[in-house]
Amino acid sequence: MKYNGLLSAFPQELKIFIGIFVVVLSIGFYTGLLFVGQTSATTPSGIQENYLGNEADENAEIMKFHKSEREMLTIIHTHILSMSLIFFLLGILVWLTHVSIKFKLFLTVEPFLSVIFTFGGIYFLWKGVLWMKYLVVFSGILMTATFMFSSLLVLYQLCLGNPSSNLKQ
Repeated sequence: MKYNGLLSAFPQELKIFIGIFVVVLSIGFYTGLLFVGQTSATTPSGIQENYLGNEADENAEIMKFHKSEREMLTIIHTHILSMSLIFFLLGILVWLTHVSIKFKLFLTVEPFLSVIFTFGGIYFLWKGVLWMKYLVVFSGILMTATFMFSSLLVLYQLCLGNPSSNLKQ
């Protein structure tokens, strides 16, 4: 089955549908990042404070409390499920683009690993393994970068296509 470059060979109406989906998906993804920024969880210490609380800091601008087990399980459960679906759907579209198989493999497998490392790291941080905050930051950055590259790749090939990828039957 030939699927490499198939995306640029889709009819215009299907390209519009897929393009709108990727744009709306991106708005949702980046809005989530804005929320993370609002919770000061973009630094290792901010991540630790967000989940373990800052009750001991009398000078804290915003008081944050240690998350309960129920809160943690809800956060981890919903994020792993939703992000795996996001990256699965985006990954299907990436596999239809015209780039190297190795690059596609990286863009479609890495986000799943980052989801596990990010949210698994958050859980272990909450359990007291404090160095996991660095893994959470690194895997979160990598996950965001692969989302950005994947979505831009799909949108680029939807809009401009790739002349060498036209399917010849």
